[in-house]
Amino acid sequence: MQTKKLSTNIEDLERAGAIIRDGGLVAFPTETVYGLGADALNEEAVRSVYAAKGRPSDNPMIVHIADARELEPLVRGGRAAISEDTLKVIGTFWPGPLTLVLPKSDIIPDATTGGLDTVAIRMPSNETAYRLILAAGRPIAAPSANLSGKPSPTNAEDVLEDMDGRIDAVVMGEACDVGIESTVLDMTGDVPVVLRPGIITREWLSAVIGKEVRYDKSLLEEPSEIADPKDGVAETDFKPKSPGMKYKHYSPNAQVTLIEGNEDEFRSKATAFGMEARKKNQKIAVIDYGDDVRKAAHNLFADLRELDRLGYDIILIRTLEQSGLGFSVMNRMLKSAGYDVIK
Repeated sequence: MQTKKLSTNIEDLERAGAIIRDGGLVAFPTETVYGLGADALNEEAVRSVYAAKGRPSDNPMIVHIADARELEPLVRGGRAAISEDTLKVIGTFWPGPLTLVLPKSDIIPDATTGGLDTVAIRMPSNETAYRLILAAGRPIAAPSANLSGKPSPTNAEDVLEDMDGRIDAVVMGEACDVGIESTVLDMTGDVPVVLRPGIITREWLSAVIGKEVRYDKSLLEEPSEIADPKDGVAETDFKPKSPGMKYKHYSPNAQVTLIEGNEDEFRSKATAFGMEARKKNQKIAVIDYGDDVRKAAHNLFADLRELDRLGYDIILIRTLEQSGLGFSVMNRMLKSAGYDVIK
């Protein structure tokens, strides 16, 4: 398959929309990371996304829409089933990097939701994504446009590195503003639960809803085992409601190790670690974002991919304070490192 490189002009976005309507796959920019889009209501097209990514079929996808009114046919029970708390967060954060988990209607195939009776939906704020959804005339199921397990792509070149020849087209748009994936908020229970942290933090959501928003317990403890997507569907009873809950994610080819401590402690530990690595002729890189959590969110995936391209064997990263956005970025750092932390 030859992957077309499309621009963001009207004509090329119409071509991209036609590819999606015809059951094809198109990668496109959002404000968070690049997504790999297919018609969310076309089961065969969605299954081809799993195949292109090497993604386990029980890992649910996020459905992207262009207007909040498009929720009604996608949610079981329609508008009447959407709670006032859900409407509050929609009114505040949409369009934007917030995904809501809601009961799914029968028009959504099981392939899109990983066999769950819920569906994850968001309305991106990125203009190119918005215009592509309109051009397709379909809700678009779109996980990140990378091979499963690798760092998510934040520019078109990252997408082509993983997906060239595997998908129909890439919209060669701008680099992503946010740099990590959307916050995923489960609104199906009595208490809203963050399944995946993002730039829209739990604290912010709690303030808007007017009640405590909790983290899913999986975010607060180190997993006993992380399934590798290359091994296919992991044989456990756990059915993830959100991407990023069950399988290995965000990992470059290099070994990633996190180091706790202030700036001086980090430098001292990194120097000692580096001396041992160099004895083995290993090429080592050091990343310290300081206290700039916004920079860390924006740069982390791009930095991991660039250091892989440069052939580094080991990447040492200073940890962040785990509050607010720092908690969200540390979620990605810990997974990229396989929870390998020098304390």
